[in-house]
Amino acid sequence: MKRFMSMFLVLAMTAALGTSALADEGTEINFWSMWNEGEPQATVIAEAAEAFEQETGVHVNIEWKGRDINTLLTASLNSGDAIDIFEDDYNRIGQVYAEWTYDLTDMAEAAGYEGYDCFNNQAIEWAGYLNCITEQPQVGGVFYNKAAFEEAGIEAEPTTWAEFLDVCAKLKDAGIAPIAQDGAYTNFSFYYHLVRYLGEDGIAELRDNGGWADNEQAVQAAQDIIDLVNAGYLADGAPDEYPASQTKVGLGEAAMVVCANYVTAEVNAAVGEEIDWGLFNYPAVDGGAEPTAAYAGANSLAISSYSEHAQEAFDFIMFLVTGEYDQKMADTASQIPADPHNTAPASLNGTIETLQSADKPMTWCGSLNTHPAWDSMKTLFTELFEGKYEDGAAFCAAMDGLY
Repeated sequence: MKRFMSMFLVLAMTAALGTSALADEGTEINFWSMWNEGEPQATVIAEAAEAFEQETGVHVNIEWKGRDINTLLTASLNSGDAIDIFEDDYNRIGQVYAEWTYDLTDMAEAAGYEGYDCFNNQAIEWAGYLNCITEQPQVGGVFYNKAAFEEAGIEAEPTTWAEFLDVCAKLKDAGIAPIAQDGAYTNFSFYYHLVRYLGEDGIAELRDNGGWADNEQAVQAAQDIIDLVNAGYLADGAPDEYPASQTKVGLGEAAMVVCANYVTAEVNAAVGEEIDWGLFNYPAVDGGAEPTAAYAGANSLAISSYSEHAQEAFDFIMFLVTGEYDQKMADTASQIPADPHNTAPASLNGTIETLQSADKPMTWCGSLNTHPAWDSMKTLFTELFEGKYEDGAAFCAAMDGLY
């Protein structure tokens, strides 16, 4: 791959000489965004594009494709449509679109790009090289209302399943529902518990070959959830229609929710105030294979392999995901900053440190979502939280019935 001098180095040199930055003035790059015009993220991207053009003369044409961008990209990239930068989940960028992505390794090194190792390492593992730059990182765990914990006299965050159950008992005794659970996330909640027992490789084995009922740890994981339901530790109505249950955390009716960090902004918006949030990693189970890993995901930015303005595109990406505009994105959209040197909103305290401590992220639902019967699996996960199974063995037998 050709090596390029970073545009930022050019700007620094021209500033030192007291001249204006010319850096390919008149160049246009095309950016396909996963946001809709008017959304907080889109507003910041548009502001960054305008400022970038003022500083460099490079115009960024933005097409707001919305969340359905993943239904368009494969065909569009394969056809060589005029796309310089595109935005999507880093999992799809690293695996589905990898053959159409530009190798960013040299440019990232020249720019001194850091980001988060967990995302960079995973992208390199998938694509064979750094093929995307993290834009909107996410981290999962147990988010909780600190006021609820204080009211129940809980002073320490639980680290083990036994400690977690003790916390649930104290919250229930204080008249606060321990756990909010919307039906949209029963798959994620059960996965997080299952991965503590089996690890990602063990889940992949079940995904590919079945044998749920013969796996003692899978049976125990399901039994734990059944016991949780039978103990009355779920909020009334759970699993509820999204986002009714998670909103109860903001209303003080429930204390905890297992989700990714975007839940804090959603709940804050729903109740119209900033909740004092806490976060702890999902608790470990006795004899488990994966006691400490955390789910982490990201929306990321990539450059098409055939872009004729790859350096300009990369410089705009750096302009967006570091410094001023990344901080503005974090503040405006209530999200974790892509630049770990920036500051997370108060509702996301601890998220930067959690991401920095991970060298590889857990995936969404441990790749179960790639199984052909995924939609049916999600139904069974919801039924598990609804208390429809007599025991863990009955649930696992139902899972085997999907193979």
